[in-house]
Amino acid sequence: MSIRQIRTKGEEILTKQCKPVTKFDEKLHILLDDMYETMSRHDGVGLAAPQVGILKRAVVIDVGDGLIELINPEIVSQSGSQTGSEGCLSVPNVYGEVERPNVVTIKAQDRNGKWFEATGEELFARAFCHEIEHLDGKLFLDRVIKFLD
Repeated sequence: MSIRQIRTKGEEILTKQCKPVTKFDEKLHILLDDMYETMSRHDGVGLAAPQVGILKRAVVIDVGDGLIELINPEIVSQSGSQTGSEGCLSVPNVYGEVERPNVVTIKAQDRNGKWFEATGEELFARAFCHEIEHLDGKLFLDRVIKFLD
């Protein structure tokens, strides 16, 4: 596994729409492993492929309950509301209050291409939304209600 360079605000790749993953091969597995290593090294709870310079629909998340890998994720349902602090490894040292759904169910593929569903609440729901938005070229900054010091 390798630590990859995290792309930061202002880099064009963070504004691009990612392409679906179609090959579930060793190259994808290496990317996912590197993304997890990179996220862990920087004390993140989620990381999307464009944040390491790859325009593929791949995400890793670990909010403290263990790693989950999402390939080609889609939100299938959401409910409730929560407002909380968010930051982003691609926007260092900037934090803001963001409103998100409180419960989110996603559909995604695992590293081998098998489809599954997962439901997250609170921080997990927030991470689902935040990371999936990266795949659509969006940063949390567009959703900030109030910036925090």
